[in-house]
Amino acid sequence: MISLVPPPPPTAPPAGPLVPTTLPPLTTALPRLPGLRPVRPQLWLVATEAHRDTVTRYAPLVLATEELARSEEFRRSGDRATYLCAHVGLRRLLGAHLDIAPRAVSVARAPCPCCGEPHGRPVLPDGRLHFSLSHCEGLSLIAVATTPVGVDIERVPAPHTVTEASEVLHPVEAAELAALAPALRPAAFARVWTRKEAYLKGLGVGLGADPSADYVGSGPVPSAPTGWLLADVTVPDGHHAAVALRQ
Repeated sequence: MISLVPPPPPTAPPAGPLVPTTLPPLTTALPRLPGLRPVRPQLWLVATEAHRDTVTRYAPLVLATEELARSEEFRRSGDRATYLCAHVGLRRLLGAHLDIAPRAVSVARAPCPCCGEPHGRPVLPDGRLHFSLSHCEGLSLIAVATTPVGVDIERVPAPHTVTEASEVLHPVEAAELAALAPALRPAAFARVWTRKEAYLKGLGVGLGADPSADYVGSGPVPSAPTGWLLADVTVPDGHHAAVALRQ
């Protein structure tokens, strides 16, 4: 049974939205990576237009065959470029942390928590680092952490999308949206959805789980499920993003 009472906030939530670091282009060396801290992931924002030209040339030297094949499945060139920029950026960051070449980074899939099949969240075989990646229409967000982590970035949806999708939210979240003025609902929905998807990606189940089962809240301060930290992420106007980190 779904409870209509929101759970209490976590004991030590991040103080306000987190600000990601802008990932420099391939032609620029990465800055010195800060040490990973248990309660705060590293967050990196990748703008497709800043990376597109160099990534298109260098992707075959950096990405695995499977990633290159997946990129060809995108019908729109902009979506293909965003995918390539995101995955090249992720390999650069993981390679820098592991002190290996980006091409040498080996990524596997964890068992799905729902069915046990090997299509859970992406992981490094030795489990030394945890990471998550999300991209949408020209922007990507990457997180690297010491414990399981999930990120999501989305465009603020059109009003009709909010109306259609609200029924899949937790009942309290749906009621919160319904109580808002119509002009405020798209941004509030984007807050809910990115928080929820970041959490489900951190769990490794994604949208294979019921998005109405957990309350994350639509207001300015997220409500994290037990055992998790949940924070909004500052991204360009017209978008919302969130990160979830297992405590």
